[in-house]
Amino acid sequence: MLLHIIARGKIARSPEADLVARYEKRLTWPVKFTELPETGGRIPDPQTPLKTVLLDERGKDLSSESLAAILEGWRDGGMRECRFILGAADGHSEAARDEADLLLAFGKATWPHLLARAMLAEQLYRATTIIAGHPYHRSG
Repeated sequence: MLLHIIARGKIARSPEADLVARYEKRLTWPVKFTELPETGGRIPDPQTPLKTVLLDERGKDLSSESLAAILEGWRDGGMRECRFILGAADGHSEAARDEADLLLAFGKATWPHLLARAMLAEQLYRATTIIAGHPYHRSG
């Protein structure tokens, strides 16, 4: 299953970009990054069946194991793509929230956009290692 991260704004050269690149290289699942301008621009139309996850402050605060279980279920259920969408500074519209398959939050704190992108890349790497039984994730 393709893990497709769609984010508003350019990450450019930054420590956060280095973190994203680190986890992108480690991921064994196919991954794609799409950057959109801060305003305007269109999310590409889907070519295959997909699930949509919005990163949203009102979303569910899932454990890494729970996120891995969701991704594994979608993959095993025949999903070809899972899109993770990071919105602009003012978040997602109510309509987008209603249409999403999952609203995901990284706790109650507000995170800088670029850091949230790096955190997402790490969590996707962690989830795929949990699914593969790799020792990267050590739960206690």
